[in-house]
Amino acid sequence: MALPVLSRSGGKFRRVLAHFPQELSLAFAYGSGVFRQAGASAGHGENSMLDFVFAVDDSVTWHMMNLLKNRSHYSFLKVFGPKQISGIQSYGAGIYYNTLVPCNGRMIKYGVISTDTLIDDLLHWKTLYVAGRLQKPVKILTQNDNSKLQAALVSNLKSAVTAAFLMLPESFSEEDLYMQIAGLSYSGDFRMVIGEDRSKVQNIVKHNVPHFQKLYTNILQDCPQVVYKHHLGRLEIDKSPEGQFTQLMALPRTLQQKITSLVDPPGKNRDVEEILLQVAHDPDCGVVVHQGISGIVRSSSIVQSAKTILTAG
Repeated sequence: MALPVLSRSGGKFRRVLAHFPQELSLAFAYGSGVFRQAGASAGHGENSMLDFVFAVDDSVTWHMMNLLKNRSHYSFLKVFGPKQISGIQSYGAGIYYNTLVPCNGRMIKYGVISTDTLIDDLLHWKTLYVAGRLQKPVKILTQNDNSKLQAALVSNLKSAVTAAFLMLPESFSEEDLYMQIAGLSYSGDFRMVIGEDRSKVQNIVKHNVPHFQKLYTNILQDCPQVVYKHHLGRLEIDKSPEGQFTQLMALPRTLQQKITSLVDPPGKNRDVEEILLQVAHDPDCGVVVHQGISGIVRSSSIVQSAKTILTAG
């Protein structure tokens, strides 16, 4: 199964990419500057900021080339050179952002992440920082033929569906599912309390259900644990302990570890399968899964935001 590519990039995105070194394994644009959001119509105009993420195989080399082309994009950290910048990139969510960059008459922000770090996050949800963005509609600008990356992108979408199933009731609407998925990477994010619009998740989903469908319809149709009544826009899932255990066992490794640390008292050291079987029988199974996700997001968002003080200058 190939990851769906949402509508091909327009000229404004191609013109932005032309300013950067082209050694990119994946580049995508995201956010309200790309997809209309409820309550953010004013931010969707020609003056809104455009947000990008660039995945690169060799961060040191890419930053070296970008410093030659776009030295002004960097904060004072540019004086330390590409190796040190890549070292700072590796902290927190493993992504280095240059913000408030003028480009072709627009303001842009772009993050640089190593391909290996991205794949690790997509497969295991180590931080859910970039993986979380890729669970929502994005505009793929360029992608090379890295089969491992392609498989990880699809795995991330399947994991998002599985986690959402565990937190939803037996019957729910498509919009309920997409709200749950869109909210995964905001669970536990302190910025949702002190900075971001608290209705952000609803705003993301409201006008973009067709884009979510492009990402998830094939996964839902192929999933044996869900009855997908596409014509009604409703889904029914298996909420038996056996069904939930199957879903828990399919979750990314880091989330399984978070769940087991929440449930298993110190010193017992039971194996993961035994603990997840206990959680599967717990009426509060969905709550435990949500707490595990919040723990992942909370730590990465705090470190990443602190790092932004340095990278933004």
